Amino acid sequence: MLPASRKELLLQRLRHDGRIVAKEIADELGLSEDSIRRDLRELDEAGLAVRVYGGALPASPAVADYAARTAVAPESKRRVAATAAALIKPGATVILDGGTTTLAMVDAIPRTFQGTIITHSPTVAAALLNHEAEVLLIGGQLFKHSAVACGAAAVEAANRISADLFFLGVTGVHATTGLTTGDADEAAMKRTLASRAAETFVLASEEKIGAASRYGVLPFAEVAGIVTDVATSDPTARELVAAGARLVHAQRKRAAKA
Repeated sequence: MLPASRKELLLQRLRHDGRIVAKEIADELGLSEDSIRRDLRELDEAGLAVRVYGGALPASPAVADYAARTAVAPESKRRVAATAAALIKPGATVILDGGTTTLAMVDAIPRTFQGTIITHSPTVAAALLNHEAEVLLIGGQLFKHSAVACGAAAVEAANRISADLFFLGVTGVHATTGLTTGDADEAAMKRTLASRAAETFVLASEEKIGAASRYGVLPFAEVAGIVTDVATSDPTARELVAAGARLVHAQRKRAAKA
């Protein structure tokens, strides 16, 4: 089998099974594990898979640049955003992470909301200009890929706040790797923000479920719930529940009957 055909087969298996075990696929194809590992390494370098011990997991499409992510699963993001916004009580202090789903949350939060919204995303802060809520913007070095402030100054500022809720954006939600994102500094900032809130809820639109990125953020046990519109009957959703995740399901609208 030619290398290109082999890689396409590996990608098909990732899409179908949600993981690859190098030894198993090598035995099946009658190839050496070294050949499979080399293929997986090249797929990882191309951003098409995430190598883990013994194999690989599907790479998240949510690690694309910010502009590209706005076009990924917009309806799913709106459903997740609406369900997440409904968790906010009047007068609450809320931390919003950066990202396109939290930006969708701004539209879902009533403009008359009287609480406080804290964010390290200038994009999210600007979108809140017409809301009545008090808005606090955490500053620091701008991480342009996600349009958020990170680094030492941002962490120091975050450690001086406290909130009722934190809505966390991630790029991967996988039963094996947990909650992940594509940058180490951003992962550290997310952990800091989570430590400043009484409860953390994860925003997980459909493209993030079953996908993985390089850097771990938090284990499932440290978040109050994962807001997603993936159906409860979905095999990946069942794997997440078995791994200890608590899913908060956003409802998909049923198609109208003719």
